[in-house]
Amino acid sequence: MITLLIAGLSCLIWLFLLTGRGGFWRMPSPPQAPAPLVWPTVTAVIPARNEAEVIATAVASLLAQDYPGPFRIIVVDDHSTDGTADQVRAAAAASQRHDAVTVVAAAPLPPGWSGKLWALSQGIARAGDAPLLWLTDADISHPADGLRRLVARLEQGHLDLASVMVRLRCRCWAERALMPAFVFFFRMLYPFAWVNDPAKQTAGAAGGCMLVRASALAAIGGISAIRGALIDDCTLGAALKAKGPIRLDLESDFHSIRGYDDVATIWRMIARSAYTQLHHSPLLLAGTVLGMAVTYLAPPVLALAAGGIARNLGILTWILMSVAYLPSLRFYRVSPAWAPLLPVIALCYLGATLDSARRYWQGRGGEWKGRIQATGS
Repeated sequence: MITLLIAGLSCLIWLFLLTGRGGFWRMPSPPQAPAPLVWPTVTAVIPARNEAEVIATAVASLLAQDYPGPFRIIVVDDHSTDGTADQVRAAAAASQRHDAVTVVAAAPLPPGWSGKLWALSQGIARAGDAPLLWLTDADISHPADGLRRLVARLEQGHLDLASVMVRLRCRCWAERALMPAFVFFFRMLYPFAWVNDPAKQTAGAAGGCMLVRASALAAIGGISAIRGALIDDCTLGAALKAKGPIRLDLESDFHSIRGYDDVATIWRMIARSAYTQLHHSPLLLAGTVLGMAVTYLAPPVLALAAGGIARNLGILTWILMSVAYLPSLRFYRVSPAWAPLLPVIALCYLGATLDSARRYWQGRGGEWKGRIQATGS
């Protein structure tokens, strides 16, 4: 009887996810917006800590923007020791656009701030009265018309935030195995259709590419209002949506150029903030373990080890979750053969979440490039 109940519950969960969770599993392209009558001034702000390997490519993509309005770039060097600032200046020199790029040395990190948000706050302060702020990461390569599209989308929708989840690198086997699932799980947590609906409370953003209206940011108290947030993008999205409309889209020609060459590197990336997502709650962690077990692990176990109706429900549910995962694999041009392995992939993410809790309890939560930003003490 218990086996049959688990089988039925797992199947009902996936029927709900497929039909009642904002179509999170679909991967539609965002609509194109018309050009505004006036192209407002935009300042891009990039926080950078030891990003010498990737930042020249990111800055070059910003300098190559075909944006018709005034545009400049501020890079905040967050105490890098690898020559990050030199790479920025070299990229500016190569494009003969020295005047378009300003490098700011970050002040010492004060208590209560996350490193990224402290760096962003200093870049925003240097942006002056620019009405639009393009907050982007040091590992993102943007298409030449990227800013034009973002501004048009923001102005047409009278948005306070237009954000893009960029295409993550997906080259080595570890990336092919785990990175499409990262987007799949994120969209399940924050269905983009719900984020984009002013009538829904769901709010989210993708920190690699966020175009923010400066007046809206000021209205929530500026970046300092979320200064301690480790999941800063979704925290900012929630704060802004409480005041006005926001939008989050997925686009294929905005690229992350950061590589994750093995499972251990991806594991650490997940573990850095997974327990923060659960508000450092042991109760929510226990619920997550139980929920993941019923949702992802039960179907293949039932399909392979149970009998009768429970086995048939397990097979059906395994098929449903595989079908839901296919659009993500197609977006990343990864073989559909990975779809039935989603339970194994989910188990890996669950393990990284448990490890995230362990790191927090050991006083090593939110560790990123030598900084520990959340502790269990």
